[in-house]
Amino acid sequence: MKSVKVFICALSFLLLALNVQSVNAQCAMCSATAEAGVKDGNTEANGLNNGILYLLAAPYIALAVGGYVWYKKYRRKNVDLNMGKEKFHLN
Repeated sequence: MKSVKVFICALSFLLLALNVQSVNAQCAMCSATAEAGVKDGNTEANGLNNGILYLLAAPYIALAVGGYVWYKKYRRKNVDLNMGKEKFHLN
């Protein structure tokens, strides 16, 4: 039964991956501003690029802060293993 579920999930993923459509995800106004800004040398294109970089960096910063908080909250301090003189077997 488990193999049937895995097969259905894999088939669904494959069908979704094959059904990709090409899109242009930039509005006409942003595209025109970016193209004209590069040609004319105005600073609006720089602001647009800075905004893109800000939006790109925000999730990474949030993930780093969450990881730091998780590390500080859940790390163990002064753990004693009490192994003694017993032999250590990996089997």
